[in-house]
Amino acid sequence: MTTLSIFGLGYVGCVSAACFASRGHSVIGVDANPEKMALLGAGRAPVVEERIGELTAEVVASGHLTVNADPTAAVLGSDITIVCVGTPSAPNGSLSTAFLERATEQIGAALALKDSWHVVVYRSTMIPGTCEGVLTPILERTSGKVAGADFGVCVNPEFLREGTSVRDFLDPPKTVIGQVGERGGEEVMALYEGLPGPRFQVPVRVAEMTKYVDNSFHALKVGYANEIGAICSALDLDSHAVMDIFTADTKLNISAAYLRPGFAFGGSCLPKDLRALTHAARRNDVDIPVLSNLLVSNETHVRRVVDLVASLGRRRVGVFGLSFKAGTDDLRESPMVELTERLIGKGYDVRVYDDNVALSRLVGANRAYIEERLPHIGEILTGDIDEVVAHGEIFIVGSTKPAVAEAVDTLNEDCSVIDLVRLPEAHRLRARPGYHGIAW
Repeated sequence: MTTLSIFGLGYVGCVSAACFASRGHSVIGVDANPEKMALLGAGRAPVVEERIGELTAEVVASGHLTVNADPTAAVLGSDITIVCVGTPSAPNGSLSTAFLERATEQIGAALALKDSWHVVVYRSTMIPGTCEGVLTPILERTSGKVAGADFGVCVNPEFLREGTSVRDFLDPPKTVIGQVGERGGEEVMALYEGLPGPRFQVPVRVAEMTKYVDNSFHALKVGYANEIGAICSALDLDSHAVMDIFTADTKLNISAAYLRPGFAFGGSCLPKDLRALTHAARRNDVDIPVLSNLLVSNETHVRRVVDLVASLGRRRVGVFGLSFKAGTDDLRESPMVELTERLIGKGYDVRVYDDNVALSRLVGANRAYIEERLPHIGEILTGDIDEVVAHGEIFIVGSTKPAVAEAVDTLNEDCSVIDLVRLPEAHRLRARPGYHGIAW
């Protein structure tokens, strides 16, 4: 088993220390607060949580969890140091890294005295770039050593809910390790051997971002559910019955569906139904800022592309894909139509290719919509993809069809590509000069 030193014995640190110790690791707790140290040293948890009191008493009595007021001795006496100090908000909402920096300086000074390999793990929540841009340089400066070569650095975000943290530690939804070098990452991942859930070893900044993505989505879910509840109450509906049906759908609702960054939403359902729901709320004097701003957010995403095109300083634009969903000819409220309309309105010379859209086949609502939004569609729409390739200086990709992907591969490197759909070869295209992923 591994010997760990844990810096910061607040909520996350106390739970992590007790749980790691319960799994047979030897844990040394370090905290600047002598009261927390005294409590833990006596086998009493400094936080109130389900199971944490009993677990702390057990691991202290067994000798698996001890405390040490000397940070240098704690680092020298352990193999891995886990940093769990607080990262409070500053008055302007920014993240305060003062406690992180102070602990990092102490750890780095201890590493300067240590001849053997050591891994420093950050479990504190911090904005992407903090580890690489702030903390790792402190470790290297104070230790005189090189991260990844002389010692390991990892980011290991926690996904613990207050009230069920011990249960969440032992039955995690996932384990994420951001690593500088594989050796440190493998050693930290081994601490969770035998625990359930998917495992990810990723770049450090990806790991830092995961906690913010999770928590902002949880906040969004609470706000969304409360607004739906307010509307249901105004309409004399049982909101819990409604949400029981909503959450039962794990194919579209509680799933990965619709959660891939890309271009704006459109079509005949989402915009129309959002407008109808927000209108019903207004009619019943229900304020719903989350739902009301979804269309605002969507429009902002379209404007983001227009601004990007403007920043490139060229006038000839080729557009691949016009329908709102690949494989259809549905143009109703297609964000690609909206984008094309705005570019034409700003004086860009646009050509469009979409093999599913032909004027001769368009009928009914589709034909009426396109004639209203793009009255000159016949002049810009072509079924010949080579014609668009020959025309453009900037290419906007709104389709993942093989013909489009092949056409993008033939483009000269002096052309700009704006990818709205994350082409299958996006990881390779990112190295191409002039490639822009709209949300990656």
